[in-house]
Amino acid sequence: MKADRPKQLLALDDTPIVIHTIRKFDASSVIDHIVVMAPRESVDEVRALVAGAGFKKSVVVVEGGERRQDSVAIGLKHLRPDTTIVAVHDAVRPFVSLEEIESVVLEADRRGSAILAVPIVDTVKQVERELVELTLTREHLVLAQTPQVFRVEVLQKAFESARKDEYYGTDESSLVERLGLPVSIVRGSERNIKITRPSDLTLARAFLDEEKLGARK
Repeated sequence: MKADRPKQLLALDDTPIVIHTIRKFDASSVIDHIVVMAPRESVDEVRALVAGAGFKKSVVVVEGGERRQDSVAIGLKHLRPDTTIVAVHDAVRPFVSLEEIESVVLEADRRGSAILAVPIVDTVKQVERELVELTLTREHLVLAQTPQVFRVEVLQKAFESARKDEYYGTDESSLVERLGLPVSIVRGSERNIKITRPSDLTLARAFLDEEKLGARK
């Protein structure tokens, strides 16, 4: 996405994507408080947006780090002391449903760790230098989504281990997997898209129109 602003601040129906996303968690019965990690140059703007959005729950905006893992590590330090479960979510996934949030949180509460994921429907090829090396068995593959949800002590232990080893993973689940701990899969939805390309914005506008239509019925 070529843009002068962070993707999460791009407008969707005249409202920044991040505000659409926070609304889902503000409306969820299994979420108590929200910590938003913002880029250094956008912290004041995001705080102003949050202040004017009328959220019912506490929403704290904190300056993030250089990479995703750095930002989540900072966010963990801003959780309330009595927090037992933490859900990590991409700000540019505004179409996660309340049912998906509740399902993955409850599964993590039962099992310790859980993530949303969807099966792969296309054939997946492993390539090297633009040549196919292998066709992967897709029955054993899924596409990871967020929220990724963990008992707080599990995620803190995973982050501490990664810090000591100077290891950077692609998501929170990969850090927990390094510890040899199980991560449950909860079926997600193809609607829970991550807005990263211009074409995603077109699809997002269609999804938003559907949500508004459903809310009026």
